[in-house]
This record gives sequence, structure tokens and C-alpha cells, in this order.
Amino acid sequence: MTKDVAEQGSFLVKDYHDPPSVAFIDAKELTKWSFYRALIAEFIATFLFLYITILTVIDYKSQMDKDSDPCGGVGVLGIAWAFGGMIFILVYCTAGLSGGHINPAVTFALFLARKVSLPRAIMFMVAQCLGAICGVGLVRALHKTYYNSHGGGANELADGYNIGTGLSAEIIGTFVLVYTVFSAIDPKRNARDSHVPVLAPLPIGFAVFMVHLATIPITGTGINPARSFGAAVIYNKDKAWDDQWTFWVGPFTGAAIAAFYHQFILRASAVKALGSFRSTTGHV
Repeated sequence: MTKDVAEQGSFLVKDYHDPPSVAFIDAKELTKWSFYRALIAEFIATFLFLYITILTVIDYKSQMDKDSDPCGGVGVLGIAWAFGGMIFILVYCTAGLSGGHINPAVTFALFLARKVSLPRAIMFMVAQCLGAICGVGLVRALHKTYYNSHGGGANELADGYNIGTGLSAEIIGTFVLVYTVFSAIDPKRNARDSHVPVLAPLPIGFAVFMVHLATIPITGTGINPARSFGAAVIYNKDKAWDDQWTFWVGPFTGAAIAAFYHQFILRASAVKALGSFRSTTGHV
């Protein structure tokens, strides 16, 4: 197994056993080029993700205005494909460099599972948010008229839905995504099915696609705090900021639940840890 493949949080881990938990704070990684290369990969990936997806949303809304045709443009189905397809492409491209997180909620979940260190988790989130801001900023710079008149692709709770419904949609949607991520990178699954590391980006992209189909009418679909934050910063309207907390609390809560479910229920990490503790104390 090469050093690059063994990067923290990588989707390409080929070890048949659970990799050891990383250090909570690993000062040594701050001196390695691979750490900063991973940050650059996360920044560029999130930049491209927001540019393509927000541009798809803006162009669809502008096309609707021109044609007054509910079926004009790519439609909600096309928007969902844009988000899911970009995640598939970008995870595939960056998995061996940074793990292909492209989402602070995914990074947070992997941190809780002790697959990335605290400094890496924090720096990844910063890089993702900055990439999102720059990606949306480029959309606004190139398509300013349509951008301002069509909501800037910002996530907002739709009329007719209450906060509880919106928060639940974000929690459950992020749970689906993060649960898929953990399943795709599960070392035991990799041991059984050698093709899974190659296909890992595919189910992750499909998870994003399916969640968007379900939740676009409710919240516009966040499930990615960087996506929601970047759009809110550039659009900078009251409604987008008033609902912003939903797109952080919801995804982080859903990510934490998914991490706990996979690591401590499905993989029984807590039981293994307790067994190891009893075995150790039994020999004292």
C-alpha cells in the first residue's frame, strides 16, 4: 500500500482490517507536503462543485423565466443530477489526495470516527468553505444579472414548511450521505469486494442525487455546510442568513448519527474496545 493511498480518510484504503485510529492532534502532519496538497485538493474540488452546481440552478431558473415552461431547462431532476454527478466526479478525482470529502459534514463524521485528526478536520473545513465562496463568487461575477434575480442558489426554507421539517430533512439527508460514505470506505467490504474502492464515488454520488430529489422542494438541499455557507456569503440576503443555522446544525447532527450508527452499531467498535479492555485487565 503506497503512502498516498494510506492518507487519512482516503476512500482508497485497501487494508483488509480496520486501520488504526489517527492521533487526535498530529503535529507532524503539519510539516508534510501531502497535508497541504490535500488542502489544495479540497479547496479546488469544492470550488468546482459550487461553480457547476450553482450555475446549473441559476441557468435553470433563468430558462424558466424565458420560456414560462415548467419542463424548460434541466428541471429539478437535472439539478439533482448536477449535484450528484459533480460529487461522483470530484470524489473520484481527489480520493487519493485528500479522501474526497468536499463537505464539512463528511469531514466532521470522519473526525468523530477517528479517521482524521483535529487539525486536518479544521483545515479541511476552512478550505471547503473558502472554495465554496470562491466558486459561487465566480458564478456571480460571470452571470451577475441572473444571479441576483434568481436567488443566488442560496439555501432557504421553502414557504409552507416549518423549521422542524427543514431541520429534519437536513438531518436525514446528511445521514443518508454519510452512511453511504462509511459503507463505501469500509475496509471489510473492500476485503470482500476488491472492485469497491474503484466504485466508491458512484454510490456517494447517487446518494447526493437521491437526497436532492427528495429535499430540493423543502430546503433547496443543503447536506453540505460549505455549499450553504458559500452561497449565503455571496448572495448576502437576510432570508439566507436567517435560515443558515439549519444548514449547519442539521448536517452536523446527521453526520454524527451516521458515524455513531456505522462505527458503534454496525461495526460494534464499542464492543471490541470493551473486549480489549477486559482482556488487558484480566492479565494484570
